[in-house]
Amino acid sequence: MKKWISLFLTLLLIFQFTLPAFAKTKGFKRVNDRIPTIVVAGDGNAICVPDETAPDGERKVISGGILRDLFSSSDEEDEDDSNVEEAVANVLLPFFKEGVLKDNWEPYYEALEKEIGDLFYEAQLDKDGNAQYGTNVSGWCQWNNWYNQNTDNKGDKGYYGLDDYRFWYDWRLDPMESARTLHTYIQNVKRVTNSNQVALFTTCLGSNVAMAYIAQFGTKDLYSLGINATVANGSEFITEALTGKAKLDGNAIVRFLETSVVSGMFSPEEFLIATIDLATKAGILDGTSKFLHATIYDKVVQGVTSALALGTFFTFPCYWSAVCPESYDEAIRFVFGNKGTEKRLEYHGLIKKLNKYHNKVGLHISELLKSAGDQGVKLSILGKYGLQMVPLNQSNELVGDEFASLHRAAFGATTSTIFDTLSDDYVAQRTAEGKGKYISPDHMVDASTCLYPDYTWFVKGTTHVHRTEQENELQYTCLTADRQLTINDFAWTQFMVFDNETQQMMSMTVDNCHTEPYSTNKNDEQPKSLFARLKLLFQALKRWFGLLIEQNFSGKAKS
Repeated sequence: MKKWISLFLTLLLIFQFTLPAFAKTKGFKRVNDRIPTIVVAGDGNAICVPDETAPDGERKVISGGILRDLFSSSDEEDEDDSNVEEAVANVLLPFFKEGVLKDNWEPYYEALEKEIGDLFYEAQLDKDGNAQYGTNVSGWCQWNNWYNQNTDNKGDKGYYGLDDYRFWYDWRLDPMESARTLHTYIQNVKRVTNSNQVALFTTCLGSNVAMAYIAQFGTKDLYSLGINATVANGSEFITEALTGKAKLDGNAIVRFLETSVVSGMFSPEEFLIATIDLATKAGILDGTSKFLHATIYDKVVQGVTSALALGTFFTFPCYWSAVCPESYDEAIRFVFGNKGTEKRLEYHGLIKKLNKYHNKVGLHISELLKSAGDQGVKLSILGKYGLQMVPLNQSNELVGDEFASLHRAAFGATTSTIFDTLSDDYVAQRTAEGKGKYISPDHMVDASTCLYPDYTWFVKGTTHVHRTEQENELQYTCLTADRQLTINDFAWTQFMVFDNETQQMMSMTVDNCHTEPYSTNKNDEQPKSLFARLKLLFQALKRWFGLLIEQNFSGKAKS
């Protein structure tokens, strides 16, 4: 009897957890027994180079996303510390000798690009935008691609799951090129599964590949398209990094690092955060920023931007595909110079690829997506927000998910900033127009201005790179439904919140919508009164000294 009671309670629990997703779904059934889903992700998978001395004959040069690699901490000692120190010395010498003393900055730019490039050379593409060591996808990924193109993964379960097919590719490459490889992959999956069409589920830069695919091959092979946290419509932080729109905002840096701890994106040391916070409260960062802008910033910003871009990761066409279309020409000039310059000629092959994507795809993202909907492709779009955007840019107060602004990721959503809400007059006007249901409970988002208001969902509190089980289930349901599902078909509302502690997603209400891991009152971090500013300074100082003492005490205790 106890076994039967346990079984009953287990089934009841499963029912309770699955009920919210489907309680309001009506007149719908899944067709995932004949529609395989292909996942196309962004810059999360490792990039490798051949290495006979490594255990698997290959060595990772990029472990995952670029920013995660840069911010991640490692307990292993860096064997290249001496190389880094030498590179710094080689850059500082022309900076002072030629730049500061003679106001001749070209030697500094050349040294910066060379030394940075030498540190990242294995990850870089060549000047035509091609991989220098082959596709550089790991051997396992290559095998997995081969296996999936020759295997019907439906198996005994009788249906295709969300992750049965994943397209592994060298995400650094031109999305147009990756889309052509995807086309072959799709044809083979169709053949081996005996399916007429496939569902395509894309995240981040994977959506850029999907748009390049539609631009080249149309939608006849696509049953449905899911878009999650896309940068296909442009990314402000990438765009501003390439056009010299930097902003040294200490408060934003602290918010970003603290947000990353909560979201699990990075794990920066608390002492580092406290040090930046103290420097901010003491006015050191602001003073440094003002000094640089008043002295050398305007002189060097373009040269430094170009050197850093080409010395690091902007030989990758994938990142150029995330430049906001209206700023593309400015970014090209900023990094490569005007037409006819030596650098333009040197990188002619790469620029040709970038221009082709921009003209064929980047300028037509909304048109391509609208065309897909008009041709019967079932759509689902999901944008995220509630986290601090990358902080070293002027757009750091936009509503977004660390890497993508919600306005662009949701194809036109109207948003406030992280420190305010949509005005009462605005909300009242939209409500009077019958569009009040599209206003988020926190009054930060108006979904009615999206390209597809009824096919777009929003999750607050989860990071750009983290797909929760619930959002996977929501979009997988849309991808495999026998009709176009809308925001009215689910018990989940159009706006949802994610709780990092319980790992649960729930409908957003006025009571649970304030999930930001930082104060949304700007006066809390930038008060107007001198007394309040001094109070914050002393609090930051107390925290910093406390952590300093704790670190020293812990070190002595261990020794």
